[in-house]
Formats: sequence, C-alpha cells, structure tokens
Amino acid sequence: MAAAGGGRWYRGMSTDNVKGLVLALSSSLFIGASFIIKKKGLKKAASSSSSGVRAGVGGYSYLYEPLWWVGMITMVVGEVANFVAYAFAPAILVTPLGSLSIIISAVLAHVMLREKLHIFGILGCVLCVVGSTTIVLHAPPERQIESVTEVWGLATEPAFMCYVTVVLALVAVLVFKFVPLYGQTHVMVYVGVCSLVGSVSVMSVKALGIALKLTFSGTNQLVYPQTWAFTTIVITCIITQMNYLNKALDTFNTAVVSPIYYTMFTSLTILASVIMFKDWDRQNLTQIVTEMCGFVTILSGTFLLHKTKDMAADGAYEFFLFLYHT
Repeated sequence: MAAAGGGRWYRGMSTDNVKGLVLALSSSLFIGASFIIKKKGLKKAASSSSSGVRAGVGGYSYLYEPLWWVGMITMVVGEVANFVAYAFAPAILVTPLGSLSIIISAVLAHVMLREKLHIFGILGCVLCVVGSTTIVLHAPPERQIESVTEVWGLATEPAFMCYVTVVLALVAVLVFKFVPLYGQTHVMVYVGVCSLVGSVSVMSVKALGIALKLTFSGTNQLVYPQTWAFTTIVITCIITQMNYLNKALDTFNTAVVSPIYYTMFTSLTILASVIMFKDWDRQNLTQIVTEMCGFVTILSGTFLLHKTKDMAADGAYEFFLFLYHT
C-alpha cells in the first residue's frame, strides 16, 4: 500500500502534464530574465530621453530603446512557452510555477540592478520552490476537451460570466478612478489591473491553445467563430497587461512588483480556472488542501522577498527578532 501510495503522484503525471511542466519551467526562465532586461531598458530610455517623460507617467520613449525590445522578445518567448503549456496542463499546475520567475528576477535584480537580496529573500526563494513542487506533485489531470465549442460552453456558464463581470467592473474602477490618483504611489493599482485582466487572459489563452492543439492533431478548430473570439480577447488582454506592467516596473522596485504581481495574478487565475474548468471536481479533498498549502507556502516566500527587499544585514537580524516575538 505504501509503495502504491508513493507512486500515485508519478502515475498521475500524464504525458501532457509532463510536457506542460517542462514548458512552464522554460517560460519562468525567460520571463524572469525579461523583467530585468526591460527594467534596464526603461532606465536607459528615461536617462537618454529628451522629453524626460517616463513610462510610469505616460511616456513611450522606451519604444525607441533596443534593450527594452530585447526584454520584450525574451518575454514573448517565455509567454509562447507558457501559452503552449496551458494547452497541455491545467492552469492550477502551470500558473504557480511562475514563482520561479520571481526567483530569477530577484537574483538578477541583485546582480544586474544592484537591488538588494538578503538572507530572508533567499529563504523566500526556497519557499517558492517548495510550494511549487508541492503543487506539481498534486496537480489534477488535464480535462479532456474535444472542441473549442466545448470550452466556449464552459466560458459562458453563469458562474464564469459573473466572474468576468466583476473583473471588468473592478478594472474600470481602477483605471478611471484610482490610476490618476494613486498610480504613482500605490503599487497595487497598476498590478491590480494587470492581475485582474491577466486571469481572464489565461482562460482565453488556454482555450486558444486547446483549439490550436486540436487543429494540429487533425480536427480543424479555425472554422469556429469561438476560436477567433478567444483570439481577440487574448490580444486585448495582453496589450492591457503590458501597458500597465510597464508603468508598474518603471515606477516601483522590481523586487516589489514581481512578487506582488505573481501573488495576485496566480490567485485570480486559479480562482478563474476553478470556476471555468472545474479543476477541483477531478480531485479529492486531500489533494485540494495539499495544493492550497503549497500555494500558501509560495505566498510566504513572496512575502519574505517583498518584506526584506531593502533590508541591510543588521536589519535582517532585527526582522528575525520581530518574527520571533510575534
């Protein structure tokens, strides 16, 4: 029984899930590096721009900076790998692995941007890896879907339509009310827009990925209008995300933006996936609780990365005492 139990998670990793896992890991590597390359491009563009208008306050001079485009291409490669990963594995497996991009961006920010990463930041990285591993080992199998119309049916069910309505309402409030007032002082404003829109984007990306996978397998899905509807949603969401992510990166410390964006984006994406694709219907309570524990572990890691971003060596000791006494 012990042997059977020990091998259960391995047998549960289907070929599709393994493909999705490898693609998600590759995606994290490219995306984590792209944060730093784009940040350096934004800084270089701001210092050389004659207008002096930074991306964080509406400037677009970074579009003329080659280094920013290198970062964008790197991010596109990562996003393509991520896109394909969603076609093979459930979002609850693929999305949390984005924590690895936080580790990569934090380490590179320390080396290339001289942004501080101390002992508790390293501990945060370790927690992210442990949490990601826990989720990978207990992820549900991919839902078997035969047509993009089936995905459209899931997307138009009342529960998910209600979720999309709430997301659009919150994005509208953030963009038209909070961005003008608090965009330059509160990181949650820009990141909130990216995360909310991103959760809908991932569902559409997964739908489009499934459509393309079925098409390449011999069942043409391009003849269905639903495929093109998902494509339109993906393009709109990605443009919106990139715009506000640039503003966040140009305004705030990368070590702050990356973990907060990851935490909000992943939480909302898992929620959207549970609602739309009903991931937890294919799991028992033990698996669900274990996944949530893994996710909380990742959140703990991102908290440490954020809390200790500017902490000196003696500050790390003081922070340890604070945690000990609380």
